[in-house]
Amino acid sequence: MCDGQGRPLILLLSEGQMSDYDGAALMLDALPPAKVLLGDKGYDADWLRAALTLRGIIPCIPSKANRTVAIPHDRVLYRQRHRIENMFGKLKDWRRIHTRYDRCAHTFMSAICIAATVIFWIDQ
Repeated sequence: MCDGQGRPLILLLSEGQMSDYDGAALMLDALPPAKVLLGDKGYDADWLRAALTLRGIIPCIPSKANRTVAIPHDRVLYRQRHRIENMFGKLKDWRRIHTRYDRCAHTFMSAICIAATVIFWIDQ
């Protein structure tokens, strides 16, 4: 698979109990060029913010509640995350994906791709 500009598309499928924090560490080197990264509070870590800044990516991540000094983020831009959450909600309408019937990661990712294709085709 390739993105719209001919670069290979890298997908990471992790186990369900892996935290966002740990998943971000695995994906950091594979991030495509971007201006901003939208993330929820699960991605609030100083090391991640520093790594993104080194790559020229502006982190738009709200601070966790237990942070002593809150780090400001662009609230208007962050509101666009609802589109990402809507996509996950549509995928989870598919019972096979929601309950993860497939034990094999390759088969599970194939089911996700089929569901995403059908959802994209219906929403056109």
